[in-house]
Amino acid sequence: MTPTWRHLLRALRLETSSPRTPKTCPSLSLGAFWRSVTKLGLHTKPRMPPCDFTPERYQSMPYSRALEVYREHLSPELVYFPEPLLLHQGHMQWLFDHEGNRYLDFFSGIVTVSVGHCHPKVNAVAQKQLGRLWHTSALFFHPPIHEYAEKLSALLPDPLKVIFLVNSGSEANDLAMLMARAHSKNTDIISFRGAYHGCSPYTIGLSNVGQFKMTLPGGVGCQSTMCPDVFRGPWGGSHCRDSPVQTIRKCSCAPDCCQAKDQYIEQFKDTLSTCVGKSIAGFFAEPIQGVNGFVQYPKGFLKEAFQLVRERGGVCIADEVQTGFGRLGSHFWGFQTHGVLPDIVTMAKGIGNGFPMAAVVTTPEIAKSLAKCVLHFNTFGGNPMACAIGSAVLEVIKEEKLQENSQEVGTYLLLKLAKLRDEFEIIGDVRGKGLMIGIEMVKDKTSRQPLPREEVSQIHEDCRQMGLIVGRGGLFSQTFRIAPSLCITKPEADFAVDVFRAAVTQHMERRAK
Repeated sequence: MTPTWRHLLRALRLETSSPRTPKTCPSLSLGAFWRSVTKLGLHTKPRMPPCDFTPERYQSMPYSRALEVYREHLSPELVYFPEPLLLHQGHMQWLFDHEGNRYLDFFSGIVTVSVGHCHPKVNAVAQKQLGRLWHTSALFFHPPIHEYAEKLSALLPDPLKVIFLVNSGSEANDLAMLMARAHSKNTDIISFRGAYHGCSPYTIGLSNVGQFKMTLPGGVGCQSTMCPDVFRGPWGGSHCRDSPVQTIRKCSCAPDCCQAKDQYIEQFKDTLSTCVGKSIAGFFAEPIQGVNGFVQYPKGFLKEAFQLVRERGGVCIADEVQTGFGRLGSHFWGFQTHGVLPDIVTMAKGIGNGFPMAAVVTTPEIAKSLAKCVLHFNTFGGNPMACAIGSAVLEVIKEEKLQENSQEVGTYLLLKLAKLRDEFEIIGDVRGKGLMIGIEMVKDKTSRQPLPREEVSQIHEDCRQMGLIVGRGGLFSQTFRIAPSLCITKPEADFAVDVFRAAVTQHMERRAK
């Protein structure tokens, strides 16, 4: 069956009206159906799944004034879309803008809203704590911090049992850098090219994405090493990744052997031999790279790399800011998917479902090394509000089986997106685990050169117009990042795939003209 026929037949289950103002289509005779398809072409809009929530009417400042305030008074940060969205309200996996338009949020506030916007249980706990005690500082005891410490430590293997509570991922990674240097009494820390570990004066040295690098000196003692990217890197094959979907590249490796992994390990050894001292402080790794477009490494790579780092006296840090709290489905923590045990784990984002909260978890031995060097203190870290919300998030993940849902719906979504990759020449790679999925856009599958930014932006905008919000990533902003709240359903995954197919189809037609 040709692609054109497939698209025509799909129109049988597509909605012709806006997804945000759904209408019931009358049944059509076969002749009427074909006339309607001819009239509308292939640009019918996928039907948005129902939502039983009605947002409040927007009564705040006009959109035009919001734009003026942004331009005059707010820092010039990256903003999505030619006309930035003015969001008004959220409910679980849904967002509503100032005009009442509804969107399926498949980026969850940059991989942050783990259990759903304004989850009823989390809201109730926050409101109760808000009326009881907001803040005391770490100088005093309060029940929420002890309750949360017990719950979080129970989810981590021994000896990762000492918890430092802070407020953001950058702050957590800052502290982890300090711990690594205090414990090892060395300076050099290694991270991957394409890594993002924060934008503070310390962590900016670990973050190796061009737009986050400064022309001024910074990040003393930070060294980068090749990212073992089995799609875009020099080596990769058809068995490399811990994912239901492998790359389009071919290899002759046996299932339990990976030549690409061996080649990337040689590059890692070269970094150790040429770029750092004989002894190092540590090695930072995201279990799956976040900002770089959800890049996965070859199976077994981190296990060998951790061993090499420890032979040099360094400690191994797993940055779980984006991968933690059940997002990858098969395991609660990303490092578990690699079969490794880090010395330090950092976490943020999904830990508080959008409330500012983060943590560093380490061993008693490393905690003692830090205490010998500095008195660590954090005014807001572990405040009663954050800890009460953090406990509620952990309870919801368990009670609603959201890790299991991430595994089931994420695998379902990955496999459907892999079929799109096979259908369109400009979809070069589909990758990921659970509900952390990357779709890398290319000029063509042979060259694997990134699709130009302006073309990716057109597809991004078309998805928004049809009611789907996805993220962007990659060194060239060529990868769509899919990371919804863990509560999404298969019908919502179907809608997202249909929207993405329609957006790519529209783009291919624009190209043809």
